[in-house]
Amino acid sequence: MARLKLISFLVLASIIFISCGGENKDKLDGKKIFRYNESEGITSLDPAFSRNIENIWACNHLYNGLVQMDDELKVTPCIAKSWSISEDGKTYTFNLRNDVTFHDNEHFEGGKGRTVTAFDFEYSFNRILSEKVASPGAWIFNNVDYLEEHSFKAFEAIDDTTFKIYLSKPFPPFLGILTMQYCSVLPQEIVEYYKNDYRNNPVGTGPFQFKMWSEGQKMVFLKNENYFEKDAEGVSLPYIDGVSVTFIKDEEVEFLNFLKGDLDFISGREGDNKEEIFTNKGTLKDKFSDEITLLTHPYLNTEYLGILVDEELDLVKNSPLKHKLIRQAINYGFDRNQMIAYLRQNIGTPATAGFVPKGLPSFDETVVKGYDYNTEKARELLFTAGYPGGEGLPPIKLFTTAQYLDLCEFMQHQLGEIGITIQVDILPGPTHRELVARSKLNFFRKSWIADYPDAENYLALFYSKNFTPHGPNYTHFKNYEFDKLYEMAQSETNDSTRYHYYQQMDKIVIEEAPIIPLYYDQVVRLTRKNIVNLGINPVNLLTLKEVQIK
Repeated sequence: MARLKLISFLVLASIIFISCGGENKDKLDGKKIFRYNESEGITSLDPAFSRNIENIWACNHLYNGLVQMDDELKVTPCIAKSWSISEDGKTYTFNLRNDVTFHDNEHFEGGKGRTVTAFDFEYSFNRILSEKVASPGAWIFNNVDYLEEHSFKAFEAIDDTTFKIYLSKPFPPFLGILTMQYCSVLPQEIVEYYKNDYRNNPVGTGPFQFKMWSEGQKMVFLKNENYFEKDAEGVSLPYIDGVSVTFIKDEEVEFLNFLKGDLDFISGREGDNKEEIFTNKGTLKDKFSDEITLLTHPYLNTEYLGILVDEELDLVKNSPLKHKLIRQAINYGFDRNQMIAYLRQNIGTPATAGFVPKGLPSFDETVVKGYDYNTEKARELLFTAGYPGGEGLPPIKLFTTAQYLDLCEFMQHQLGEIGITIQVDILPGPTHRELVARSKLNFFRKSWIADYPDAENYLALFYSKNFTPHGPNYTHFKNYEFDKLYEMAQSETNDSTRYHYYQQMDKIVIEEAPIIPLYYDQVVRLTRKNIVNLGINPVNLLTLKEVQIK
């Protein structure tokens, strides 16, 4: 069956290449439309809910914030043309451009998008913290300060073009946080008009504006003709006429559509066809090199398995995973090196250090030592936990999506050899994300992609005040020493001292094992040869304002 499937795929791929030649069909009617697919779906176009990569990409097309991050992870101006930070590191003052307008909308006066002011940022940032909105990004403003000395405002518009943010203590990664899509600016009158339906009727300032969304079928954004950014020669951005997003769930169908020119770009290298596309070294095979461009880059993304450890939850009380020894045994019980070599063609790095990934300055595998493949140690831990050879240990359910089934089945097989029985359950992507966010899954596959290039972004997943659904602590991990170090690190301006705190926190996470790190990922992008200036970056943010279609 596998051989027949492979032959069918190669024959179909060849036919597609010959018959279609990779032509961008949307150019035939004079429009240059960039087309990509989101197999996991998009759940909202409200930036308050941009917690996953699919929503983040869509919001990045539609919105802007005070600042933005370039492909080198440097914070650069956006709607704020300049800024300053007080000597005590607690007051940020932003000077805004006066030529940025919201997208046209019938609910603005005359249907024309009005000018963005500092008061729009004051509203947008306060909205993130609103309990009524219940944004999963509320944690990004944990350090803002509502003191009487600045009128009990954490965010203050001094005038139309001057905006201040007050922090309770210095926090060096804060500028990076402000590049996140959560921090996009929204028009209050439009949000309040649409209320709960704003997710389907977004109005931002970005290079593209919303046109249509048929859920599960297609989403279309069109060029914002009034966009404020220009290239180095003074030409207005974006260059292309629009963006089209489809929602094909089958990754083989997605790739075949890419081959025949119905998609301009795919991200990642999962799916049944990866062995036919990539060599064992992770490079593109020769037969695809004339039609496809391969872009790769180290990725600030840790792929892992998460474990609920909050024993106040009924789901945890009767689970064997509440025992640290069992969690450690699972960490020792499978071979990450084989997983990367055989299932990912050596794209990525086995996660044998901490949760903080390779590529961040505080990463040091000689200081933070993770788990290697050690079946003897795993069996010893099972024996100590009272389950010699796995005897008496009930089956453990692991929830994942179809995209990662092969990884989970690999672990299932190897853990089964030492007496740990894993049952793999597959969920649709949106369902999986929602259940994890609501603490309804005891053992789940997850990934964390850096929102900003600082290890604090990863360690925030284990801070006790960040429990889901209002923060990213999906495991409900709580540790007094960890929290103490986390709070010390947040206000530490000396990099070497802060990195030391990060490493101590990472050690605690590895020891307590609320997670099972799998690998540190690599960004992989495949584009058609006629796509120019797509770019690539360590956080895999898809930015299309400078893309050209030749």
